[in-house]
Amino acid sequence: MKDATDVRNRTKELLAAHPPAGTDRTDFLKARFDAGLAWVHYPEGLGGLDAPRTLQTAVDAELTAAGAPDNDPRRIGIGLGMAAPTILKYGSEEVKQRFLRPLWVGEEVWCQLFSEPGAGSDLAALGTRAVRDGDDWVINGQKVWTSSAHVARWAILIARTDPDLPKHRGITYFICDMTDPGVEVRPLRQITGEAEFNEVFLTNVRIPDAHRLGEVGEGWKVAQTTLMNERVSIGGSRLPREGGMIGPIAQTWRERPELRNHDLHQRLLTLWVEAEVARLAGERLRQQLAAGQPGPEGSGMKLAFARLNQEISGLEVELLGEEGLLYDDWTMSRPDFVDFTGRDAGYRYLRSKGNSIEGGTSEVLLNIVAERVLGLPSEPRNDKDVAWKDLAR
Repeated sequence: MKDATDVRNRTKELLAAHPPAGTDRTDFLKARFDAGLAWVHYPEGLGGLDAPRTLQTAVDAELTAAGAPDNDPRRIGIGLGMAAPTILKYGSEEVKQRFLRPLWVGEEVWCQLFSEPGAGSDLAALGTRAVRDGDDWVINGQKVWTSSAHVARWAILIARTDPDLPKHRGITYFICDMTDPGVEVRPLRQITGEAEFNEVFLTNVRIPDAHRLGEVGEGWKVAQTTLMNERVSIGGSRLPREGGMIGPIAQTWRERPELRNHDLHQRLLTLWVEAEVARLAGERLRQQLAAGQPGPEGSGMKLAFARLNQEISGLEVELLGEEGLLYDDWTMSRPDFVDFTGRDAGYRYLRSKGNSIEGGTSEVLLNIVAERVLGLPSEPRNDKDVAWKDLAR
């Protein structure tokens, strides 16, 4: 295992061989991946050095100081935060070699084909079917709330391969080529005016068995790796003090004293403290992750993220008074990435409404925290041992 000295030396060697000022951005990112400095805790040959995850911070800081380009993580967040750890854990060697480098460099954008209109928050009730046909699987169904599907090259997909088994079994996990015949992407316009989400229709889409992750029928198990990483990537992203939603309202408070009153001051102080507590809890969670895979604790972080964003953005609109009712642009657009905090106060207020839905609804996450973190009894269920095909729908 590499130590801090090895990692620092490799970083210096990378900068010497590929000076950021004179190196093409993509070429530099490829060289960084090949040097094992993309994600140092990954295996050698897959963008890492088998080094402790904690050393990544030092690498990133040194490269930033040298003016090195990043891989635009907001644009490829689903690939980095969800697809990559799942591929690393369950993909064949050929799959890892094929997908991880272009994923990290940003040459290929990923999306997530999980949610369905007929399943709601009960992801395990999904009905998209995958039927084996020789060396391929034929997929038919519909997915919804798919971020970045309109710009994605690849997707992580779960589908039902055996309807005779209970709903949490008989699901299999695949990598889907979004450019294949039979994949249709339609925009879903949101309350913000944007259409960063999409619905995706799959009609006789053929996926080679080589692009299956995990064993047939164990897709729910594989999906848990994706979901746990998703909740950490949404709720536990690294932020500086006053990063995220609390930053703009804190700046407005300092710059606009005429808007202040005692009640708003007390509410802002409370939310500022809660945001800082959540930020520090996220740092602690990342330190725990250095020792292994994310667990259900990430659900708690995502819960806090959604609640705080909605409360802070609501207070910001109230602080601005009539100005808070203004909205800059309702024009239909299809952004390349999700922006939780961008634009004006009205945008932040409206966009935050989706935070308690995307990445697992707050209601589902409360159950996860209650049962898997606090150890409380599970809610009664009458569908646990019933074949999916026999469930009432």
